Amino acid sequence: MSYRKRATTRFLLVALMAALLAAAWGCQSTYYAAMEKVGVPKRDILVDRVESARDSQKQAQEQFASALDRFDQVLGFEGGELEDKYNALQAELDASEAKAEAVRERVDLVEDVAEALLEEWEDELSEYTDRTLRARSKARLAETRKRYAQLMTAMRAAEKRMDPVLATFNDQVLYLKHNLNARAVASLKGELIEVETDVRALLRAMDKSIREADVFLAAMERQEARE
Repeated sequence: MSYRKRATTRFLLVALMAALLAAAWGCQSTYYAAMEKVGVPKRDILVDRVESARDSQKQAQEQFASALDRFDQVLGFEGGELEDKYNALQAELDASEAKAEAVRERVDLVEDVAEALLEEWEDELSEYTDRTLRARSKARLAETRKRYAQLMTAMRAAEKRMDPVLATFNDQVLYLKHNLNARAVASLKGELIEVETDVRALLRAMDKSIREADVFLAAMERQEARE
């Protein structure tokens, strides 16, 4: 097994143990404390969570695009079993809701550890006796706060874009559920343009959020290299 694989395995095992401990105590601070005791600081947890949130947004992008294609295909197809149409759309809605929930959870986790890290960093500035080092650390803190604010703004904006899309998908699936007839399918075709507009806006917002995550991660890597 390579060094990278061993390190990754170790990190995952430590994270699992810390997560179980935190669950037992019901507190993220317990998790962070447990991780730091085994040499994993909040900074590393933040990087890992930003990567996870970015990847979940990529997966959500793919799912929402797939759902839009499926709605277009189902509502545009003449013939076939109406119940099959409903089942296909319900499956896409369920998958989209699951991906959306994963995005929300992972963005929340990013926010939690970032706020804990920044608060700790701010508090520790008063512990410096060397003014030059204090000033340097304060400047890097300000830089990190700014990058984090940009990242979180983009992530939350993309997150909010999911809600109207899910609401529209749900309306269409619910309407079809109780109106399994050709007329109902035809009436939903007129909604596709609005749905497509919302989905395209969501995909653009996610693109921006993913780019911000990449920028944030690259900046954290450069900052670590300077230290």
